[in-house]
Amino acid sequence: MSISKTEYARRRKALMELMEPNSIAIVPSAKEKIRSRDTHYTFRQDSDVHYLSGFDEPDVVLVLIPGREHGEFVIFCRERDKAKEIWDGYRAGPEGACKIYGADDAFPIDDIDEILPGLIEGRERVYYALGRDPEFDAQVMGWINRIRAKVRSGAIPPGEFLDLNHFLHDLRLFKSTAEVRLMARAGEIAAQAHIRAMQYCKPGVYEYQLEAEILHEFAINGARNAAYNTIVGGGANGCILHYIDNNQVLRDGDLVLIDAGCEYEYYASDITRTFPVNGVFSREQKALYEVVLEAQAAAIAKVKPGNHWNEPHDAAVRVLTEGLVRHGLLNGNVDELIEKEAYREFYMHRTGHWLGMDVHDVGDYKVHGQWRVFEPGMVLTVEPGLYVSPDNTQVAKKWCGIGIRIEDDVVVTKDGCEILTSGVPKTVEEIEALMAAGRSKRAQSA
Repeated sequence: MSISKTEYARRRKALMELMEPNSIAIVPSAKEKIRSRDTHYTFRQDSDVHYLSGFDEPDVVLVLIPGREHGEFVIFCRERDKAKEIWDGYRAGPEGACKIYGADDAFPIDDIDEILPGLIEGRERVYYALGRDPEFDAQVMGWINRIRAKVRSGAIPPGEFLDLNHFLHDLRLFKSTAEVRLMARAGEIAAQAHIRAMQYCKPGVYEYQLEAEILHEFAINGARNAAYNTIVGGGANGCILHYIDNNQVLRDGDLVLIDAGCEYEYYASDITRTFPVNGVFSREQKALYEVVLEAQAAAIAKVKPGNHWNEPHDAAVRVLTEGLVRHGLLNGNVDELIEKEAYREFYMHRTGHWLGMDVHDVGDYKVHGQWRVFEPGMVLTVEPGLYVSPDNTQVAKKWCGIGIRIEDDVVVTKDGCEILTSGVPKTVEEIEALMAAGRSKRAQSA
């Protein structure tokens, strides 16, 4: 299961069709990063480079030149090197860049300073994402200045820079059938990981032990990397939105919030579930949990073509505010409380974000100052929550330290939406039944 060469070519063609005549686009790869001393982090290709080519080596530059007589797609990459490949693995080389990745032309990356200025010269516009890589920015400007220095000799430098992100990221926002298939698989793997964590959980287990169960399930199913740092927050740690220490013991009577998703073939999943450490919700935990679950259902119902980006958030906020009033955590008229954002003491983030190759994926949320309208192929998360700080002195103590978030991945379809992560339980009854089955299984194997 992967993206075909035909789809990569189709993506490049779509981008070039958006470019002005007589222009050039330049897309550099990610760089290898030192972890400590002489060890590197695992290399992860820049999402734009992967989206356009599938080329997953460092030291790569993609160049698109619509209408070029000798081929529109050019790659600069590392040459084959038998000695280095013994240590670090196979390289495609310029020949492989053409044969495997569909380049019309390919050159050694070491020759880019001599060759690329000649490809830029005479082009009226350069499409490039300035500001993402200052070092490469300087290299690009160096090439432009070399051309400018030869104006008296007849050289023609480009007269305009255009932001590549604006065009490329709008393409990435709309997922193809193949992309949705990969994201659905990422969702399935992550769902199984959450189920595994629920069944393993019991008082006395450490947060990092649940994290280990999750990462094991990811890797054994071919998703060797998490899409982001896994959050396992027990008790009051669930009220810390980006808690990643994951080093505390899980206590009887507390909830545990797990926000974990995997990356499968460069596509992310993103799921959050909250459940009781001992397998049974207390009265207060259940009350707030069902408010959040109702808010998520209301938000998902708003994800359909023709509705705009903020409608799921508005729907979630209303349900959450009504629930807070119903249970005495807020007092007053619901409309007035929403207008003055009183809910933000308990719900301080948005209800979702775009999802794709990046967990917080590319794509504008507003177009010409207006919230973007949902269209088929867009994928987003829906993740309302409630977080009652352990230090909150304005509410009854029984609510303090309860942190709840419920998150699923949703693709917009022609008629509405489809949940890609429905494989993991989220009702109170389903969670308690699953955890009871886990306890029973452990007892039988003891």
